Amino acid sequence: MGIVQKTAGRVAMIGHKFIPSRDGGVEVVVSSLAPRLAESGYDVTCYNRTNREHRKLRKEKALPREYRGVRLVWTPTVNRRGLAAMTSSVIATVMVSFSRCDLVHFHTEGPCVLCGLPRLFGKKVVVTVHGLDHMRQKWGRFASAYIMRGEKAAVRHAHRIIVLSSGVQDYFRSRYGRETVLIPNGIDPAEIRPACEITKEFGLRSRDYILFLGRLVPEKGIHYLIEAYKALRTDKKLVIVGGTSDTDEYVRRLYKMAGDDPSVIFAGFRQGLVLEELYSNAYLYVLPSDLEGMPLTLLEAMNYGCCCVTSDIGECADVMDGCGFTFPKGNVEALRKTLQDLCDHPEKAEEHRGEARRVVSSKYTWQDITAQTDRLYRELLDG
Repeated sequence: MGIVQKTAGRVAMIGHKFIPSRDGGVEVVVSSLAPRLAESGYDVTCYNRTNREHRKLRKEKALPREYRGVRLVWTPTVNRRGLAAMTSSVIATVMVSFSRCDLVHFHTEGPCVLCGLPRLFGKKVVVTVHGLDHMRQKWGRFASAYIMRGEKAAVRHAHRIIVLSSGVQDYFRSRYGRETVLIPNGIDPAEIRPACEITKEFGLRSRDYILFLGRLVPEKGIHYLIEAYKALRTDKKLVIVGGTSDTDEYVRRLYKMAGDDPSVIFAGFRQGLVLEELYSNAYLYVLPSDLEGMPLTLLEAMNYGCCCVTSDIGECADVMDGCGFTFPKGNVEALRKTLQDLCDHPEKAEEHRGEARRVVSSKYTWQDITAQTDRLYRELLDG
């Protein structure tokens, strides 16, 4: 699906932490989408948060100002829990309101609190809701209330709201009577890698481990997975990949659950070749979430031909489209039985690997996602 190559408009993106980054699903999306929109003719600016490392780079005059054709603006940020996103997005929104941009694209609900401001200055406003963030367990009462305020501001002021799943689409329709546009996340074709670096670092070999990859936050259900794994009869290891996200107490709980079991490996945050190898060689990929928007790690796992097991929430089941296995959300025993069956019958796991790649390549390419976003932008800018 081609995209006309011409100067299409000036676009600003707000709400991610910074790009390029794999720090979270939002960052992966913006890191992938913004450069493709720039390639298709848009003048794209991304407003990045500034952390301690970035401030150091600024003093050294080494802070990047461009990424794959996207201009980077680094906003002042108060780097304290609950304040980083708020301060950076508020400052970015004020900056962009006085800029020459034509369209402001907010990512996630919290940064939308002031999304009516750029509209007052004649900008078109688009909001992508990556998930119902106010439901996430890591947020306290104030943060959840702030996020809900952003959600309501988006409903009131955004010209278009993009959602990633039909479940979130139903939520906005039933709660607010607001229609939304369904544009899922995309994925690049994966190159399957042999187990080399992960063997050196962790002693892992192809198909000898069960993989979880994502932020270590309660709604991902990692505690269900550890509990189910501890009751399995298997010689396969459990590898948990991901970093904390203001959830140090939860991470300590996970380590306590794992105890001294050497077969449970916490690999930390990973990217690049090691990440590719982890996906490529997993026996199973498990995502036992209670809450998701549209899980990019699930798309990535399917893209690498993993046999996937997820909770039965619609956001996961819809993505797999019958090419994986589900269990009732929060049901540890059902998860254990599913994992045990797949460990005992490797032919079942093998059967679903090729099907997972086929589903991803047919439904979730960045070429199509960029084209859909491009059409939405043009509809607003040309209207």
